[in-house]
Amino acid sequence: MKILYGVQGTGNGHLSRCHTLAQSLTKHRNVEIDYLISGRQPSGLFDMEVFGDYQWRQGLSFVTERGRLRRRKTLLNNHWRQFWQDVKNLSVTDYDLVITDYEPVTAWAAKKQGVRCVGLGRQYAFHEPDLFKRLSWWQKQLISSFAPCSEPVGMHWLASGNAIPPVVRQEENACVGLMQRVVVYLPFEDPRDIIDQLQPLDNYEFSLFHPKVERKSLGHIECYPPSRTEFAQHFSKASAILSNAGFETSCEALSQGKALAVKPLAGQFEQKWNARLLQEHGLASVLKRVETSDVDSWLAQREPHRLYWPNVAETLAQWIADGATQPVAELSAELWSRNEKTAI
Repeated sequence: MKILYGVQGTGNGHLSRCHTLAQSLTKHRNVEIDYLISGRQPSGLFDMEVFGDYQWRQGLSFVTERGRLRRRKTLLNNHWRQFWQDVKNLSVTDYDLVITDYEPVTAWAAKKQGVRCVGLGRQYAFHEPDLFKRLSWWQKQLISSFAPCSEPVGMHWLASGNAIPPVVRQEENACVGLMQRVVVYLPFEDPRDIIDQLQPLDNYEFSLFHPKVERKSLGHIECYPPSRTEFAQHFSKASAILSNAGFETSCEALSQGKALAVKPLAGQFEQKWNARLLQEHGLASVLKRVETSDVDSWLAQREPHRLYWPNVAETLAQWIADGATQPVAELSAELWSRNEKTAI
């Protein structure tokens, strides 16, 4: 079975999820997978070995400034002519299946060439009727047309419609972590602003991961550039996580029982809804801004929550290797039925 797997490279959530799933897919020798990454320049990618000799395209991304999505600059800065040329030139007819984790080049190529396409990732949970009806008109248009697919397989923290549980790394020795240790991952904020606001909170030890910082020590604030291995190590030792409202980081925090606070990227509707839903379910605190007083208040009153999910990556890999023929509703029900525990 030959598969083309498109991965959205904007942010690290899509890549992290696909990195975990790719490791499980390598165990299935009947599956031949080519990966295509877009949405980020190759120089900004890291820990990509599991994707082999992957393809790269410019794709589509968004422009942010100091924690806010800039729509006008996003429209002007994307290379639309190049995008449609890449869609036209990408032949997918030799593949048995295209999978897209909200990656638009592969999704649109499959749509135009009539090849079956499975949409796998958080954004496809917004196709679920209960959530879709809550979106605004333009949000519905975006979620339906950015990376279209013939079969959506969305992911959610809790059972909802046909959405499946998230793909997260399986931590055999996950621990609550040390109370004073906090991991901060706010890639869409200005790191200088973050450091200024964390500086007065010297009764905590912060590990700040950001694509625009170099490795350096600022007393109780340790700065690190992105690293999948190093991030996981610090994540495990921390008791609290402060992040933007991307799906994957919140899943990692909840799977390990970390206290979680999210600051959604302003103007980005998925993060807005992620934050709102996390708050509605009582799974995380939501910060409107990263300010000393707000962070201090959250840390003083934090409440950890833990969710238990099965090994979704292994099941998904088998589902894909079997041709992705089992109905999504059955796949979802099977995965949720394996939950032996619920949130605490």
